[in-house]
Amino acid sequence: MKDSIVRISLSIPKELANFLDNQVLKNNYSSRSEFIRDLLREISVNEEWTEEKDDVIGILTIVYDHHKRELTQKMIDIQHNHYLNVLCSTHIHLDHYNCLEVIIIKGKPQEIIDVSNNISGLNGVKFAKLIKTANIKL
Repeated sequence: MKDSIVRISLSIPKELANFLDNQVLKNNYSSRSEFIRDLLREISVNEEWTEEKDDVIGILTIVYDHHKRELTQKMIDIQHNHYLNVLCSTHIHLDHYNCLEVIIIKGKPQEIIDVSNNISGLNGVKFAKLIKTANIKL
């Protein structure tokens, strides 16, 4: 059965409406409704991350100096110690010294944060960002 659509009315100040319209245009949304739906889905993902009941997904992006002594081995060891959580990783060479790696991690929110922090805090990691997502039910 297809989801039913419920129409709602929203009253907001003109300045906020202008901001909304600018965001819709700037981010190439097809409508205000789609933009607001996306914001609500983002809130839903954040809610999933505050509860420890369901598995969620984290995407850890790191840039690191692959010439840093033992760094690569330490990263591999952390991933192997959490092999039930680490689903896959993609590695690319940015230049002679720097590599970019994307690691997809599944599990309870705190498990993902722990794996992410263990890798991000290694000496030689120049940049790290964890993107939080979940199985969107809305």
